[in-house]
Amino acid sequence: MRPEDRVRVLHMIEAAESAAQFLVGRSRDDLDRDEMLLFAVVHAIEIIGEAASRVSPEARAGTPEVPWNAIRLMRNRLIRGYADIDPEVVWATATAEVPAVLPLLRALVGTDAPEAWAAAITDNERVGKALGRGTIRPNVYL
Repeated sequence: MRPEDRVRVLHMIEAAESAAQFLVGRSRDDLDRDEMLLFAVVHAIEIIGEAASRVSPEARAGTPEVPWNAIRLMRNRLIRGYADIDPEVVWATATAEVPAVLPLLRALVGTDAPEAWAAAITDNERVGKALGRGTIRPNVYL
């Protein structure tokens, strides 16, 4: 996997884990009552989709078990349909779809996040220098 793709998959993992954390101890009704929670979960799902859209076509083609297109389409629906986001769909995505894809994403990078970030930063420093760009930092979404 190219270093840039690895960083983007790590962004997906980070956002998926954030969505899971946001929902710990919460119920479906909380999305209706807590606008900040809804916004946070929606944004995490958007980040997952945006990062997925930036994974190279070669990496996506090489990992057909990951539903790349569905992930990207969900992001597009949330962004373009911002005025009629259905909390039921957000809940189902965050509690069923995202947890289902998380192990697939972790398998792609083959490690836990801290070690993966260290490897990705090192790879991106090398690639960035070769391309005349700076390092792609893990806390900056591409």
